[in-house]
Order: sequence, then structure tokens, then C-alpha cells
Amino acid sequence: MQIDGNTLIGYTDWERQKWHDWLGHHTGALKTSMGPHGDDQTVGEVVKHIFSAEKRYIERLSDEPLTDTATIPNDNLEALFELGQQSRQGLKDFIERFPASSWDILKDFEFVGWSLKATPKKILIHVLTHEIRHWAQIATLLRLNGFKGEFHDFIFSPVLGGEFRTEQAKASS
Repeated sequence: MQIDGNTLIGYTDWERQKWHDWLGHHTGALKTSMGPHGDDQTVGEVVKHIFSAEKRYIERLSDEPLTDTATIPNDNLEALFELGQQSRQGLKDFIERFPASSWDILKDFEFVGWSLKATPKKILIHVLTHEIRHWAQIATLLRLNGFKGEFHDFIFSPVLGGEFRTEQAKASS
């Protein structure tokens, strides 16, 4: 069985919407520290990192100049998620136009202080799993700081169908 990239894109699109809605009701959460072992970043900085990484990887794959996201405020929910909308649209546009024959061709990438050789397919899988991993870190940190969250697991998402409801919803139907 193979799972295509659209499955992970669908899941992360759903995840982003859930986080946008939740953070809209918990505005102080963006300023929550990730702690001394989290590079002294805030949740807002990690959210920006998620979206910036997606945007920059697509720019690297497209041989475009890298976007500087330093001016986007880490505590402005709408500005952060606007960056997320831009980065996600860029990813979708890239996938749509990228030649099928080129997905498995190794490409060299230069970063500050290191280099990488990887296929576009591997980079896109990294971008999506990178996002999933960081949302899980954010969820854990916020729970540890007293914020009550929702179910974010793939199984509860609408991706690939199925249905999830609580016992209360089940009893009232």
C-alpha cells in the first residue's frame, strides 16, 4: 500500500485549520515559551518556522530566492497563518507543475554551514512530516502549560473518510 502526498497535505491542512481556530481563542498561547531547551523560542516562533520551512524548501526546489520571514510578527495569528496559506499554496502549485519524471532525481542543496543531496520527493515528505512533528511538540508544550487541547491525531481527521464523535454526541443522536 502506498500513501500519496495528498493524504499528508490533507491532514496538515486540517491540522492548520484546527490550530488557527484554537489559537484564535487562546491568543496568549503564541507567546508561550518552548522552554530553555527549545532554543528559547515561543510557540509563535515555531509556528512561523513550520510555515517558513515549507516556503523555503519549495523555493529551493524551484531555484527561487529565499523569502525572508523575519518581519512577520511571532505573536500575530493572522500574519502567521497568512504565511502558512502562502507556503501551502506554493507547495500545491509546485506539485502540480513539477515534472513526474523528476521526483526521484537527486538534487544538491546548500544551506548555511551544510549541504544536502536529496530528491524532491524526499524533501516534500520531510516538509510534511516536519510540520506534523512540530505541531505535536506545540500540543505537548501547551498541555504542560495548562492549555486544554483537542484531538489532533490523523485518525480523528476527515482525511480518508470515517467518522469521529464523542460519547455525548453519540448518545444524543
